[in-house]
Amino acid sequence: MMKRCSLLLLFPLLVHADDIGGQYKAQAEAGDKRAQYYLADTLLSSGDEKQAAVWAEKAAKSGDVDAVALLSQLHFNQGDYAQAKALAQQATIAGSQRGAIMLARLLVNTQAGKTDYPQAVKLLQTATSDIESDSAVDAQMLLGLIYANGVEIAQDDEQAERWLKRSSALSRTGYAEYWAGMVFQKGEKGFIAPNKQKALYWLNLSCSEGFDTGCEEFDALSGEE
Repeated sequence: MMKRCSLLLLFPLLVHADDIGGQYKAQAEAGDKRAQYYLADTLLSSGDEKQAAVWAEKAAKSGDVDAVALLSQLHFNQGDYAQAKALAQQATIAGSQRGAIMLARLLVNTQAGKTDYPQAVKLLQTATSDIESDSAVDAQMLLGLIYANGVEIAQDDEQAERWLKRSSALSRTGYAEYWAGMVFQKGEKGFIAPNKQKALYWLNLSCSEGFDTGCEEFDALSGEE
Protein backbone atom coordinates (compact mmCIF):
# COMPACT_ATOMS: atom_id res chain seq x y z
CA MET A 1 0.00 0.00 0.00
CA MET A 2 1.79 3.12 -1.24
CA LYS A 3 0.78 6.75 -1.39
CA ARG A 4 2.52 10.08 -1.70
CA CYS A 5 1.10 12.83 0.49
CA SER A 6 2.98 15.85 1.79
CA LEU A 7 2.84 17.01 5.38
CA LEU A 8 3.92 20.41 4.05
CA LEU A 9 0.91 20.86 1.77
CA LEU A 10 -0.05 24.51 1.44
CA PHE A 11 -3.68 24.01 0.60
CA PRO A 12 -6.30 21.32 1.25
CA LEU A 13 -6.90 19.01 -1.69
CA LEU A 14 -10.17 19.53 -3.49
CA VAL A 15 -11.76 16.08 -3.32
CA HIS A 16 -15.43 15.15 -3.33
CA ALA A 17 -16.46 14.32 0.24
CA ASP A 18 -17.71 10.86 -0.67
CA ASP A 19 -14.37 9.97 -2.29
CA ILE A 20 -12.01 11.07 0.46
CA GLY A 21 -9.96 8.08 1.57
CA GLY A 22 -12.38 5.67 -0.09
CA GLN A 23 -9.58 3.29 -1.05
CA TYR A 24 -8.59 2.92 2.62
CA LYS A 25 -11.92 2.94 4.46
CA ALA A 26 -12.78 -0.77 4.35
CA GLN A 27 -9.38 -1.85 5.63
CA ALA A 28 -9.29 0.98 8.19
CA GLU A 29 -12.68 0.01 9.56
CA ALA A 30 -11.47 -3.60 9.73
CA GLY A 31 -8.67 -2.49 12.05
CA ASP A 32 -5.70 -2.24 9.67
CA LYS A 33 -3.53 0.36 11.41
CA ARG A 34 -1.65 1.35 8.25
CA ALA A 35 -4.90 1.89 6.37
CA GLN A 36 -6.11 3.97 9.32
CA TYR A 37 -3.01 6.11 9.04
CA TYR A 38 -3.40 6.56 5.29
CA LEU A 39 -7.05 7.44 5.75
CA ALA A 40 -6.14 10.02 8.40
CA ASP A 41 -3.45 11.47 6.15
CA THR A 42 -5.86 11.74 3.23
CA LEU A 43 -8.48 13.40 5.41
CA LEU A 44 -5.91 15.87 6.70
CA SER A 45 -4.85 16.72 3.15
CA SER A 46 -8.50 17.36 2.26
CA GLY A 47 -8.87 19.78 5.18
CA ASP A 48 -10.93 17.55 7.49
CA GLU A 49 -8.74 17.77 10.60
CA LYS A 50 -11.47 16.49 12.94
CA GLN A 51 -11.88 13.15 11.17
CA ALA A 52 -8.15 12.96 10.49
CA ALA A 53 -7.58 13.11 14.26
CA VAL A 54 -10.11 10.31 14.87
CA TRP A 55 -8.34 7.90 12.52
CA ALA A 56 -4.86 9.01 13.52
CA GLU A 57 -5.71 8.28 17.16
CA LYS A 58 -6.91 4.80 16.22
CA ALA A 59 -3.75 4.09 14.23
CA ALA A 60 -1.48 5.52 16.93
CA LYS A 61 -3.13 3.41 19.62
CA SER A 62 -2.47 0.37 17.43
CA GLY A 63 1.21 1.25 17.26
CA ASP A 64 1.61 3.13 13.97
CA VAL A 65 4.44 5.60 14.63
CA ASP A 66 3.68 7.72 11.55
CA ALA A 67 0.20 8.27 12.98
CA VAL A 68 1.84 9.70 16.09
CA ALA A 69 3.70 12.11 13.80
CA LEU A 70 0.43 13.00 12.08
CA LEU A 71 -1.08 13.81 15.47
CA SER A 72 1.93 16.05 16.06
CA GLN A 73 1.11 17.88 12.85
CA LEU A 74 -2.50 18.35 13.90
CA HIS A 75 -1.42 19.88 17.21
CA PHE A 76 1.08 22.06 15.30
CA ASN A 77 -1.73 23.30 13.03
CA GLN A 78 -3.81 24.15 16.11
CA GLY A 79 -0.97 26.09 17.74
CA ASP A 80 -0.40 23.53 20.50
CA TYR A 81 3.36 23.49 20.05
CA ALA A 82 4.27 21.79 23.33
CA GLN A 83 2.14 18.74 22.58
CA ALA A 84 3.22 18.78 18.95
CA LYS A 85 6.88 18.64 20.00
CA ALA A 86 6.28 15.86 22.52
CA LEU A 87 4.53 13.73 19.90
CA ALA A 88 7.16 14.50 17.26
CA GLN A 89 9.92 13.45 19.64
CA GLN A 90 8.05 10.27 20.48
CA ALA A 91 7.57 9.43 16.79
CA THR A 92 11.18 10.24 15.95
CA ILE A 93 12.55 8.01 18.71
CA ALA A 94 10.30 5.22 17.40
CA GLY A 95 11.84 5.59 13.92
CA SER A 96 9.27 7.66 12.03
CA GLN A 97 10.77 9.85 9.32
CA ARG A 98 7.56 11.85 9.30
CA GLY A 99 8.11 12.42 13.00
CA ALA A 100 11.67 13.59 12.34
CA ILE A 101 10.43 16.13 9.80
CA MET A 102 7.78 17.40 12.19
CA LEU A 103 10.40 17.71 14.92
CA ALA A 104 12.61 19.66 12.51
CA ARG A 105 9.69 22.00 11.73
CA LEU A 106 9.28 22.65 15.43
CA LEU A 107 13.00 23.16 15.99
CA VAL A 108 13.07 26.05 13.51
CA ASN A 109 9.90 27.72 14.79
CA THR A 110 10.23 30.22 17.62
CA GLN A 111 6.61 29.58 18.64
CA ALA A 112 7.70 26.12 19.81
CA GLY A 113 10.45 27.41 22.09
CA LYS A 114 14.22 27.62 21.69
CA THR A 115 15.27 26.87 18.13
CA ASP A 116 17.97 24.39 17.13
CA TYR A 117 18.72 24.76 13.42
CA PRO A 118 21.75 22.42 13.35
CA GLN A 119 19.68 19.59 14.84
CA ALA A 120 16.81 20.34 12.46
CA VAL A 121 19.14 20.17 9.45
CA LYS A 122 20.65 16.92 10.73
CA LEU A 123 17.20 15.33 11.09
CA LEU A 124 16.17 16.46 7.62
CA GLN A 125 19.37 15.29 5.94
CA THR A 126 18.82 11.84 7.43
CA ALA A 127 15.22 11.81 6.20
CA THR A 128 16.31 12.63 2.64
CA SER A 129 18.44 9.52 2.33
CA ASP A 130 15.61 7.14 1.37
CA ILE A 131 14.21 8.51 -1.89
CA GLU A 132 11.65 5.70 -1.98
CA SER A 133 10.03 7.24 1.08
CA ASP A 134 7.35 9.91 0.79
CA SER A 135 9.09 11.74 3.61
CA ALA A 136 12.14 12.44 1.45
CA VAL A 137 10.05 14.86 -0.63
CA ASP A 138 9.09 16.90 2.43
CA ALA A 139 12.54 16.74 4.03
CA GLN A 140 14.18 18.12 0.89
CA MET A 141 11.55 20.86 0.59
CA LEU A 142 12.04 21.98 4.18
CA LEU A 143 15.83 21.90 3.86
CA GLY A 144 15.57 24.06 0.77
CA LEU A 145 13.35 26.53 2.59
CA ILE A 146 15.74 26.75 5.56
CA TYR A 147 18.66 27.63 3.26
CA ALA A 148 16.50 30.07 1.28
CA ASN A 149 15.33 31.78 4.46
CA GLY A 150 18.77 32.39 5.93
CA VAL A 151 17.81 32.61 9.61
CA GLU A 152 20.43 31.19 12.02
CA ILE A 153 21.90 29.40 8.99
CA ALA A 154 23.47 31.52 6.27
CA GLN A 155 21.22 32.11 3.27
CA ASP A 156 22.43 29.92 0.43
CA ASP A 157 20.21 30.02 -2.64
CA GLU A 158 22.41 27.51 -4.44
CA GLN A 159 21.91 24.97 -1.66
CA ALA A 160 18.23 25.86 -1.46
CA GLU A 161 17.74 25.35 -5.18
CA ARG A 162 19.57 22.03 -5.07
CA TRP A 163 17.31 20.65 -2.34
CA LEU A 164 14.12 22.04 -3.84
CA LYS A 165 14.93 20.61 -7.27
CA ARG A 166 15.66 17.22 -5.71
CA SER A 167 12.27 17.35 -4.03
CA SER A 168 10.52 18.35 -7.25
CA ALA A 169 12.23 15.49 -9.08
CA LEU A 170 10.48 13.07 -6.72
CA SER A 171 7.07 14.73 -7.03
CA ARG A 172 6.44 17.21 -9.85
CA THR A 173 8.95 19.43 -11.61
CA GLY A 174 8.77 22.97 -10.27
CA TYR A 175 6.39 22.19 -7.41
CA ALA A 176 8.87 22.58 -4.53
CA GLU A 177 10.07 25.92 -5.89
CA TYR A 178 6.43 27.03 -6.19
CA TRP A 179 5.79 25.90 -2.61
CA ALA A 180 8.79 27.90 -1.37
CA GLY A 181 7.55 30.96 -3.21
CA MET A 182 4.10 30.67 -1.68
CA VAL A 183 5.52 30.23 1.82
CA PHE A 184 7.56 33.41 1.40
CA GLN A 185 4.50 35.19 0.07
CA LYS A 186 2.28 34.20 2.99
CA GLY A 187 4.83 33.67 5.74
CA GLU A 188 4.70 31.18 8.60
CA LYS A 189 4.49 32.60 12.11
CA GLY A 190 7.61 31.85 14.11
CA PHE A 191 9.60 30.71 11.09
CA ILE A 192 9.19 32.63 7.84
CA ALA A 193 8.61 36.36 7.54
CA PRO A 194 6.65 37.34 4.41
CA ASN A 195 9.12 38.47 1.76
CA LYS A 196 7.82 39.51 -1.65
CA GLN A 197 11.21 39.50 -3.37
CA LYS A 198 12.01 35.98 -2.21
CA ALA A 199 8.51 34.87 -3.18
CA LEU A 200 9.00 36.27 -6.68
CA TYR A 201 12.44 34.63 -6.97
CA TRP A 202 11.18 31.15 -6.22
CA LEU A 203 7.92 31.49 -8.14
CA ASN A 204 9.88 32.64 -11.17
CA LEU A 205 12.17 29.62 -10.85
CA SER A 206 9.12 27.36 -10.59
CA CYS A 207 7.71 28.96 -13.72
CA SER A 208 11.00 28.47 -15.58
CA GLU A 209 10.82 24.79 -14.62
CA GLY A 210 7.46 24.58 -16.40
CA PHE A 211 5.10 24.59 -13.40
CA ASP A 212 2.11 26.55 -14.74
CA THR A 213 0.70 27.49 -11.32
CA GLY A 214 4.07 28.97 -10.46
CA CYS A 215 3.80 31.18 -13.55
CA GLU A 216 0.27 32.26 -12.59
CA GLU A 217 1.28 33.15 -9.05
CA PHE A 218 4.40 34.97 -10.26
CA ASP A 219 2.34 37.06 -12.68
CA ALA A 220 -0.27 37.82 -10.00
CA LEU A 221 2.33 38.85 -7.42
CA SER A 222 4.34 40.85 -9.95
CA GLY A 223 1.23 42.85 -10.78
CA GLU A 224 0.57 43.87 -7.18
CA GLU A 225 1.46 47.41 -6.23
